[in-house]
Amino acid sequence: MTPITTMREAVERAVSDGDRIYLAGFTHLIPFAAGHEIVRQGIADLDLVRATPDLIYDQMIAAGCARKVTFSWAGNPGVGSLPAFRRAVEEGVPNEVELEEYTHFGLIAALHAGAANLPFAPLRGFIGSDLPEHNENIARVDSPFGDDSVYAVAPIEPDVAVIRAQRADRDGNAHLWGIQGEQALAGLAADRVVLSVEELVDETTIRSDPNRTLITGDDVDFVVHDPYGSHPSYAQGYYGRDNEAYLEWAEVAADPDRTDAWLDEWVYGVEHRREYVEKLGAERLLDLDPDHAYATPVDMGAYR
Repeated sequence: MTPITTMREAVERAVSDGDRIYLAGFTHLIPFAAGHEIVRQGIADLDLVRATPDLIYDQMIAAGCARKVTFSWAGNPGVGSLPAFRRAVEEGVPNEVELEEYTHFGLIAALHAGAANLPFAPLRGFIGSDLPEHNENIARVDSPFGDDSVYAVAPIEPDVAVIRAQRADRDGNAHLWGIQGEQALAGLAADRVVLSVEELVDETTIRSDPNRTLITGDDVDFVVHDPYGSHPSYAQGYYGRDNEAYLEWAEVAADPDRTDAWLDEWVYGVEHRREYVEKLGAERLLDLDPDHAYATPVDMGAYR
């Protein structure tokens, strides 16, 4: 049975200095709580891998957790760039960070190769790009079936993937709806998987809608019940995106002293996610409550 545990224990047991780690989630269900716990535990020398690293990787870089970032785009969505990321790359503050850059599809193809235990994944997406000149894990290959040639990417196989979902049973079988990003691929490619969910439910709830089961328990090492674990990103159906937090970070992160003060208050200064949520306050959380929008029920059928 997959152990139900706290985020503190899951990070202690799953993540070590020097690991290659993938915090999955696209637009919503970004594992901010896990990232903050990694910062609190002082884990360092990490290769942070992610399509579209946003605020969570900026915060982890600012805290000195990263030696490398493997990514396909980096920015504060709808706001601008990531100041701490830029300081690390351009000035070596708080430490130098190596870059391994891909296109979106290139990184996902590499993750797919890792998930499928393939030596590489072919794609055309780098034709005309200068990224292959700067990334030794992108190479031009000839087709074995004709005169054509394409690019190939080496597999990405993280030591750890942290995946968020809306709900799961105690065995780690998880339902996810809304935008589905690279969560399933990250889970299959990684050696160890931490699953963090908004809600723990009975197995019968998961079995009632198998098409929504994106993650299965045989891929999961730890299950963490962590409500609001994606704030300030959103969890479809549970709470909305906290746009105020994204705007605030752009101002805070522009100043290294203010960045350190923010980390002291919102990461080091809270013991766990529940304390973080209490600090946010009920009024702010109520503002993020979504309206109801139910899908039309589907009759799965029961066969004798």
